[in-house]
Amino acid sequence: MALVFVVSSGVGGWLFYELDHRPLEVSAPPEILEVPRGGSLHAISRGLESRGWIPGSTRLALRIYGRLSDISGELKAGEYVVEQGMSVRQLLARIRAGRVKLHRLTVVEGWTFARLRQELGQHEAVEQTLDGVEDEQIMEELGLEASHPEGMFFPTTYRFPRGATDRDLLRVAARQMRQELARVWSERHPEVPLDEPYQALILASIIERETGRDDERRKVAGVFTRRLEQGMRLQTDPTVIYGLGDDYDGRLRRADLRRDTPYNTYTRHGLPPTPIALPGRASLEAAVDPKPGSALYFVSRGDGSHHFSDTLDEHNQAVRRYILEEK
Repeated sequence: MALVFVVSSGVGGWLFYELDHRPLEVSAPPEILEVPRGGSLHAISRGLESRGWIPGSTRLALRIYGRLSDISGELKAGEYVVEQGMSVRQLLARIRAGRVKLHRLTVVEGWTFARLRQELGQHEAVEQTLDGVEDEQIMEELGLEASHPEGMFFPTTYRFPRGATDRDLLRVAARQMRQELARVWSERHPEVPLDEPYQALILASIIERETGRDDERRKVAGVFTRRLEQGMRLQTDPTVIYGLGDDYDGRLRRADLRRDTPYNTYTRHGLPPTPIALPGRASLEAAVDPKPGSALYFVSRGDGSHHFSDTLDEHNQAVRRYILEEK
C-alpha cells in the first residue's frame, strides 16, 4: 500500500507538472490551433507534438489524463488562440468552453448592399452560400418585408467564428438595423415630416452620403426636412448617382441631372423609393431629429465641410466660390 501510494503520488505530481506547469512552446505572435468536429484528445495531443509545442512526455501525460477524465466528448470544434506561457490545461479549458477565435468584418457607413456582398464574398473566414442568389431571394429568406436590400443592414464591426455563413452575418446585421431604426423612430422629433420608419431610413441614407461630419448631419437633415415641408425637390447628387447605377463613371454632368430615374431628386419631388446606402447610427438619429434653422441649400467647401445658405442667391455665390473658382 505504501508503494502504491508513492507511485500514485509520483504519477499525480508528474501529470500536474506536465499539464499545469510546463508551458506550451509557441512563438509570438500567438498561434492558432484548429480543432475539427469530432476531434479527440488523442488527436489534439498528436497535433501539439507534431508542431513542436509539447514534448513526448507531455503527450503521454495527455493520453493518461484523457483516459482518467474522458473529456474528449466535451471538446468543441473551432479555432483557438494558443499564447506564449499557456499551459496544456489552460488550452484544454479554452477548448472545452468553446472560446474560439473571432474574426472581424467591419461594415462601413455609406456602403451599398452590393459592396457589402462583395466584402462578404471576399472574407476568408466566411462560408459562402449566396453565390448566384438574387438580392430579392436573400430578402425573402431573411424574412424582411422590403424587397429592396439597400439600407437594411446596420454598419458596424461584427465578430464571428470561422465558418459563419454569409447568410448568418446578413441576418445579424438586418436584426441590428431593425433594432436601431425602431429605437430612433420611437425617439423622433414630433414634428419631423416623415410618416414611417422606412422613410427615416431613406433620409438617413442620403444624409450618410452627403456628409461624413458628425457636426453637420443634423444641419443637413434640417435642410432636407425643410425642403420636404415646403414642397421643394431635394436636389441631392448622391441619389442621382445611385439612380445611374453602372452608368456613373465618376463624373456627374448636367445631362445626368436631367436624366429622369426613380432616384433623381432633381426631376422628382419627395424622397427616393428606397435608401441609397447603409446609414450609421448618427445619420439615423439626425434624420428624425433635424437641427432647426432656415437654410435650404448647402454646397461642399472641398475640405469635407459644407457651406449652408438660406437663399438661392447666397447659394449661387457659394457655388461660384467653392466649386467654379476651384475648378
